[in-house]
Amino acid sequence: MAPQEHESPDGGRRRGILFDVDGTLIDSSYIHTISWWGAFRQQGYDIPMASIHHFVGMGGDRLVDSLLPDDRDKSLDAEIMASHAALYASHWPALRRFDGARELLAQRHAAGLAIALASSARNQDLQVMKSTLDADEFIDAATSANDAEESKPSPDILVAALEALGVDAADAVFVGDAVWDMKAAAALGIPAIGVTCGGVNAVELREAGAVEVYAGPRDLLENLTASAVGPLLQAAS
Repeated sequence: MAPQEHESPDGGRRRGILFDVDGTLIDSSYIHTISWWGAFRQQGYDIPMASIHHFVGMGGDRLVDSLLPDDRDKSLDAEIMASHAALYASHWPALRRFDGARELLAQRHAAGLAIALASSARNQDLQVMKSTLDADEFIDAATSANDAEESKPSPDILVAALEALGVDAADAVFVGDAVWDMKAAAALGIPAIGVTCGGVNAVELREAGAVEVYAGPRDLLENLTASAVGPLLQAAS
């Protein structure tokens, strides 16, 4: 008989680890930044890249609303987001996974954890990033912007990932690179691990709720035994 939802095959509580993708597993945060910068300039907005980068990790609608004046012609927002998507897609061939990303997914999968990519990216972008990761055999579920009504820092995308895995929030850990990732996890009471490889510093990530911070996937992989959330990261039951 198939295991019930939220149970592992041996009848124990199923545990999982959720991963953001952009800036966490894939080196794409600054590609998003320059793509947004170009999209804004096409509509006459000269937004500093540092300001844009701060909001990367939010959904596109929230990012645009956070960076542009309230009295703008909001009917052009969709054009800006479409321009960003086109500019970002032009960089698809340059996408690379971070050192240790595939190995981290493989090791946690081998430990018995359910693995989900909890991304707010468009489905097209997520499929390209999954190809870049080359780790489908270690991934049990993947969510995109299509799976959430509201984007980060709303926890909707994490809720969708948990439901796809059949894992309770109390039995999950989330790994992300942005302040918005940490806030989304905090809304569900999920311990969040921050990585600075997306360009956000450790202080900001901790202030947003990260329980611990690493340089990137390789650093996390090499320090799993010392992790403060070790019990959740080490075994499925």
